[in-house]
Amino acid sequence: MARQCRFLSILLTLIFCTCPGALSFGQNPQPLTTEQRQTFDQGLRTLQESLETLRDQSPSEIADATIFAKGLEWALQYDQKFSPREVVLMKKAMVRGKQRIDALTKNKKPWSTRKGKLALGYVSVVDNSVQPYGLIVPESYDSSQPIRLDVVLHGSSRPVGLSELRFIARFDKGDEKQSSVPDKSYIELHPLGRVENCYRWAGETDVFEAIEDVCRRYNIDRRRIVLRGMSMGASGTWHLGLKYPDRFVALGPYCGYVDTHHFSETPLKNFVKVGPLPPHQELGLHMLDSIDYAANAGVVPAIACIGEKDVFFQAHVLMGKAMQQEGLTMVNLISPGTGHVIDPVTHAEQMRRIGLHVAKGLNRQPQQLRFVTWTLKYNRCHWLEVLGLEQHYSKAIISAQLHDDRIEINELQNITRFAIQTSHLPKIPKTLRIDTTELSLSPAGKSGKLIVERRDNTWSIADKVPSTGKRPGLQGPIDDAFSSPFLCVRGTGKPWNAAANEYATASLKRFANEWHHYFRGELPIKDDTDVTEEDIRTRNLILFGDPGSNSYIAKVLPHLPLKWSQKMLRFGNKDYPAGNHVPALIVPNPLSGANGRYIVLNSGHTFREAELAKLNYLLFPRWGDWAVLQIDPSHTESKPLKENVLRAGYFNEQWKLPAE
Repeated sequence: MARQCRFLSILLTLIFCTCPGALSFGQNPQPLTTEQRQTFDQGLRTLQESLETLRDQSPSEIADATIFAKGLEWALQYDQKFSPREVVLMKKAMVRGKQRIDALTKNKKPWSTRKGKLALGYVSVVDNSVQPYGLIVPESYDSSQPIRLDVVLHGSSRPVGLSELRFIARFDKGDEKQSSVPDKSYIELHPLGRVENCYRWAGETDVFEAIEDVCRRYNIDRRRIVLRGMSMGASGTWHLGLKYPDRFVALGPYCGYVDTHHFSETPLKNFVKVGPLPPHQELGLHMLDSIDYAANAGVVPAIACIGEKDVFFQAHVLMGKAMQQEGLTMVNLISPGTGHVIDPVTHAEQMRRIGLHVAKGLNRQPQQLRFVTWTLKYNRCHWLEVLGLEQHYSKAIISAQLHDDRIEINELQNITRFAIQTSHLPKIPKTLRIDTTELSLSPAGKSGKLIVERRDNTWSIADKVPSTGKRPGLQGPIDDAFSSPFLCVRGTGKPWNAAANEYATASLKRFANEWHHYFRGELPIKDDTDVTEEDIRTRNLILFGDPGSNSYIAKVLPHLPLKWSQKMLRFGNKDYPAGNHVPALIVPNPLSGANGRYIVLNSGHTFREAELAKLNYLLFPRWGDWAVLQIDPSHTESKPLKENVLRAGYFNEQWKLPAE
């Protein structure tokens, strides 16, 4: 019996958690007949042309119809065979898209007031792509009353062309009134998260954008937003919940991994072991591994669940130990005799306990806070904000206690600058104590934000955050540039070196293909001659080429931490022939009006299709903030693009290359 349970656990794991073993959506797939292909191609063109007639409406207003056209487009581009059930899905997409377009043409949205399951969409600020999400609106919803929102993250699903249509099918029940509507006290939001990335990078942004879109449509009680999920969804819950501990009233992870190394050692055939990595890659894991943020469970309560025989059971053991080291006790409900599945009884108890926290609501003014981070990307916790670190990817801790007339900082590690959001407090305390230093907060705190910094080992009140150095939103690594609005810029000038230009062109093409397939959008691209002041002001600029071919590389070159001529590339204290070497890096954009935006040279994501097509835990930074690439001058269109990474790493806190 024990052996059978073990076999069932592994089998269910392969079905529900890992990418290559994702659940099949149909039996006996076959290529489309010529007639079917023509029907779908024509149907897609008709939808796209009809959507074009609605161009007087904003893209966000027609997103609920666009999701069907997009789903059909991706299916036809990436999938070669379809089961009968999938063919029905594609036919339904044409019908449903037309129905919603017809309604929008008449300035109607019958789905906006309907209860039950809904498939909706929004336009992402990252790349202007339309992204779908599922919603379940209970019969009890009353728009005059704020309602709890449960954000439910889905499990692993191998990215294929039909991913959107399969996801939409779970929620699209037509736009007429449903006969059977769930009787719950909350709305459920199911983000797609760009399919398969464990809610990292643009997938992370997708979750929060979907939340904001739902808040725009419905009367959501922001003090009662729950984050939960199963398998990859549980890993995403740990990841987002512990790094944004002031956004959620409670977390409900069910069977989710919490680190990279230990999880990669799971004895499953398709798993790829992540052994000892280069030092800069090891550092980058501290940005992603949830186990490093266990202390923040002291801010946001987590009610975890896992099956007793789950092949990933060790993940929750590790998280429990990590919480114990932080002086916390992990709530981990264990379902007897079950594997990697949701046990209804255990899940019901999890929801009951979550409900207790929901009833209290989110306390936005806790008297005591202890917050841990490893990067300024994750830097806020209620009325505390970390603004500067001694060193990224080392553990940073701030612990503070609020009294009637003062704030005491009890613990401070690896932090050079922080802020107190006095506008979030019931009143402005008179003093701030850090060890033996006591600072007066009045009248400095009246501005709503009190900035405290350390200079020459002395803490003092600062007027503002410096505009140089690493700071929240401008801390790297390269991959971070693709989590917020960005624009790829290709050069139109004469390149200094043909081989470098060919590499840049091929690298941009590769990134466009990977983005379309795995991040489900069109890569935003412009020629350097078409870039506008608004682009500079609102987007991260991803520059491909060299200073000869790309005018924007030439413009920012004097501000970059390198020297680059037609003959030589100097990085740090080493020189490289410019004919077959190019730099890849990320820095704050030095151009006027670009405050808060990045410049990236010659790189998309530093993980590639080899990782994107396998397992989501492999999507960690490969280069850090910079890399020196040796390129193959013999590259051709038919030859796979390769580069030899000679050096890679992180800039220091002033965006300078560390002394060698």
